[in-house]
Amino acid sequence: MPGQKRYHGGMDLNAIQVALRDQHLDGWLFYDHHNRDPLGLRILGMPADGHVTRRWYYFVPVVGEPRKLVHRIESGRLDSLPGVKAEYSSWQELESKLEKLLEGSTRVAMQYSPRNAIMYVSMVDAGTVEVLRGMGKEIVSSADLVSQFEAVLTEAQMATHYEAQQRLDAILAAGWEEMGRRVRGGGGGADEYSMVEYLQQAIEQSGMVTEHGPNVSVGPNAADSHYEPSRASSRAIRRGDFVLIDIWAKLAGRPDAVWYDITWTGVVDREPTEREQLVFETVRNARDAAIAVVEDAFAAGRPIAGWEADDAARAVIAAAGFGAYFTHRTGHNIATELHGSGAHLDNLETHDERLILPNTCFSVEPGVYFPGEFGVRNEVNMMTRRGKAEVTGRMQRELVRI
Repeated sequence: MPGQKRYHGGMDLNAIQVALRDQHLDGWLFYDHHNRDPLGLRILGMPADGHVTRRWYYFVPVVGEPRKLVHRIESGRLDSLPGVKAEYSSWQELESKLEKLLEGSTRVAMQYSPRNAIMYVSMVDAGTVEVLRGMGKEIVSSADLVSQFEAVLTEAQMATHYEAQQRLDAILAAGWEEMGRRVRGGGGGADEYSMVEYLQQAIEQSGMVTEHGPNVSVGPNAADSHYEPSRASSRAIRRGDFVLIDIWAKLAGRPDAVWYDITWTGVVDREPTEREQLVFETVRNARDAAIAVVEDAFAAGRPIAGWEADDAARAVIAAAGFGAYFTHRTGHNIATELHGSGAHLDNLETHDERLILPNTCFSVEPGVYFPGEFGVRNEVNMMTRRGKAEVTGRMQRELVRI
């Protein structure tokens, strides 16, 4: 953006102050001790592994120069950032100078969430909030500010997502074929862990990386939404089995690269049962309901919060009588971290009131799980732009016949 003031480490003072004006805030107070706030460190462009043994505060007012408060034995801690510096030694001096730091401000954003509703942004401790409230400050959640500075993607970042999508969609398609070949006598048979190794190797050979995955889950293991096969516990894949693959990756060697994360399900050498087909169609329709509510909101220019998309998916599953078996949120933000810091599609685990912003990416992945039987999850990713939201990759519409 023209006119942005970028400082060493990447903090954008102009953009932060514009966002503060837009949200009618007097300022944003960053606070850290022992690197407890990775969100703030990234936004300020500071190292995540700095030697921080004393509390520091950095206040960005809506207008004017930022202000710093650091301990005298770590007085250079914030020297990479713009602003005037004050120092303290005793706790009494800290509180006195902190109050002076915030003079003229009342509504102050921090990494805080009322009632810990959005725990992903709750980095500041209750005691610090108590001190600030005692000074007459209204502490406001920085959740939407964090989304703006952590989840909004550049054009180059969005391009990395689409490149990962093309590569990973092809890997998954080849994986289903390889699974079928092994089950039918080629390659020494198939099991969960060997297929994970196959997919991991394909990801690496395609110039991508993954973490803690992918997951290949057979039969009752598919009913565990966070199942991770190991070599010791791996279940064989045989004719007649139900299989779920959850797979995610991003471009290697690109710190700014954005993840692509999908889940598909299939049956081996048979047609699905009536129950499997009903559950799959229900989950697919729930996915499409969440997609539609996001697409419609962006096309109309209407703000939409994460909880609204979750409600749309959950209503479809509840209407089919499976509501008790949909035990997780509908989706999560995706950025340079697989579970990013923007709005999640969630009105179950949290009531996520954060807005789904333009130029952000997120998963849509409703699921229904029957312990001891099987589970279905149908996951796609969406990318938003001003006036438009779209699914970024292939969409599973029928169970895979392996």
